[in-house]
Amino acid sequence: MNRKRLGRSGIVVSDICLGTMTFGNQADEATAFAIMDKAVEAGIDFLDAAEMYPVPPDAKYIGATEEIIGRWMQARGNRDSIILATKVAGPSHQWIRPPLRGGKTALDRHHIVRAVEGSLKKLQTDYIDLYQTHWPDHGFGYEETLTALDELVTSGKVRAIGCSNETSWGLTKSLWTSDLCGIARYETIQNNFSLNNRRFEDELAQVCRKEEVSLIPYSPLAGGVLTGKYQNGAFPEGARFSNYKAAGKRQQVMVNRFVNERSLASTAAFAEIAAEAGMDLTTLATAWSKQHDFVASTIIGVTTAEQLDPILAAVDVTLAPEVLAKIDAVSKDILYPMG
Repeated sequence: MNRKRLGRSGIVVSDICLGTMTFGNQADEATAFAIMDKAVEAGIDFLDAAEMYPVPPDAKYIGATEEIIGRWMQARGNRDSIILATKVAGPSHQWIRPPLRGGKTALDRHHIVRAVEGSLKKLQTDYIDLYQTHWPDHGFGYEETLTALDELVTSGKVRAIGCSNETSWGLTKSLWTSDLCGIARYETIQNNFSLNNRRFEDELAQVCRKEEVSLIPYSPLAGGVLTGKYQNGAFPEGARFSNYKAAGKRQQVMVNRFVNERSLASTAAFAEIAAEAGMDLTTLATAWSKQHDFVASTIIGVTTAEQLDPILAAVDVTLAPEVLAKIDAVSKDILYPMG
């Protein structure tokens, strides 16, 4: 397992990160333990969680993911060997309303302190390696958010900070604020990035390169679409977007964004490239994601331990220039399949 540094921090992580948003919902505790055990045995030492996981957020089980991770670390006695990331929810701009703190989540000092105290308790630890803002709040001053996060770093509760679902303006503004105030800066950004969604390369990649901020991309398999399981009109029972089809408006919007004529066409083309290269499509998508200079660690998510196999097959894969050229040709022909 290769390892890379998170931004300019002292934290070095495996270049594959285990996402945990299914733990406590799609994956019960026993399954989650098996997934984490198998991941760690394969060399993954980086876990990513959030205070509002599992998803979709539901008051019935919100926070269950962190609780499961906490019990697992206690049972295994491996806290210091794990690089643990989690997130404070933030406002989420009406897209998701986390059933936390009365649904009035924000990125002021009050909410950040309440959130980190809750996460530390659920995770049964006294420090978090990487603490991230889950959603930005462009209508609120970055000074208070970053000052509150800086206080967590100074106190030893957090080692480094990062952001998620951030824009080029927001990341640049935050870095400028940190420089101006002489406080901790975002070392990482966690955004959607995959073969089917390459928008990060348009502007944010340049910010990351110039400012030495690491991308830790989520959804490298495009919500499972890049496994090929939704091809030819299929919606397998128990799959995320199969469940979302019968859910609320937000989930249905996500189905249309991830599973549409253009995304399925690009997926079919990528599947042909993977077959020609002698690998599973999941392996190709994972290898492609982590083969970027601005990416530190690619976040993968599964609901069973067996689903890790084609992902772990990408550990030692470096895609050849001719394979990358074929991928680029598909992306140019089917531009922005997820919109």
